[in-house]
Amino acid sequence: QVQLVESGGGLVQAVGSLRISCTASGSIFSIVVMGWYRQAPGKQRELVASITSGGSINYADSVKGRFTISTDNAKNTVYLQMNGLKPEDTAVYYCKMVLHRSALRISSDYWGQGTQVTVAS
Repeated sequence: QVQLVESGGGLVQAVGSLRISCTASGSIFSIVVMGWYRQAPGKQRELVASITSGGSINYADSVKGRFTISTDNAKNTVYLQMNGLKPEDTAVYYCKMVLHRSALRISSDYWGQGTQVTVAS
């Protein structure tokens, strides 16, 4: 089994900063992609940022220049540093990892339970 556990969400004032993290544990051979998604009330879940094992990074246009994704591969952990937060960033943030559980390298998706980020105006 693989488990993703997120932490670091909370309430912050507009233009403030917050860092959230997500750690994977369990039977993991390798991690292919780590990413963050968010879902605001009444809206679809959207990609915020992702990073591949090769170091390729992708950001949603709405967060470019404000958010930074990073990893600690030794700890199977991905971080999202969020600066210049806006009320429209308020959402539940979900961690997602695409990983291989064995040398067969069959890719599987795993999601965290979500962490609430609320930005007050």
